[in-house]
Amino acid sequence: MSETNLFESKLELVRSHIRSFPDFPKKGIVFRDVCPILKNPAALAALTDLFEEHVRTSYQQVDLIVGENLKGTTSVLMEHGVLMLPAVPPGLDARGFLFGPLLAQRLGLGFVLIRKKGKLPGSTTSVTFDLEYGQAEVEIQDDVVDPGQKVLIIDDLLATGGTLCAAWELLKQQQAEVLGCLVVIELLDLQGKNKVKPLPVFSLTHY
Repeated sequence: MSETNLFESKLELVRSHIRSFPDFPKKGIVFRDVCPILKNPAALAALTDLFEEHVRTSYQQVDLIVGENLKGTTSVLMEHGVLMLPAVPPGLDARGFLFGPLLAQRLGLGFVLIRKKGKLPGSTTSVTFDLEYGQAEVEIQDDVVDPGQKVLIIDDLLATGGTLCAAWELLKQQQAEVLGCLVVIELLDLQGKNKVKPLPVFSLTHY
């Protein structure tokens, strides 16, 4: 099988394990569920393969993978008629955390967390960002990123771009060099890429 066909085969395997549930959690909403990817070893390996191949071919040096648990924009997605949230297994409350550690391990890199304010111990740096109805505050531990380190941000979803932008701002405050963003799903109508320009965004699937 050619490299192009192998890429498409892996991508199709990932796409086929994103389930759609119309009218959930309420009428007019389409829920996109990524849990089948986590349940299926082949699909999860394919997703990790695709991210790994992109990173290895696109970046000469990466020092850290950064994952975020920043979502708070359900109302934004509902207003646009689509709700794109994963059904997270028991014991896990994060999204970028689901795929980030797997990718980091493949690449031989460390994995760093960005979380909602108050969830991380020790000295932290935080930023506030706007939601559709109010604000949210997120933080990173002060000793986990060294100045000048080259990092990639990974998340499951790019919607309005607010959470990726907040993560980018936190990492800039840590004097890290953010190389780009990796996402499983991108909502094209919300034009989230515009908010993180000029950062490159690699999206596996689009809706």
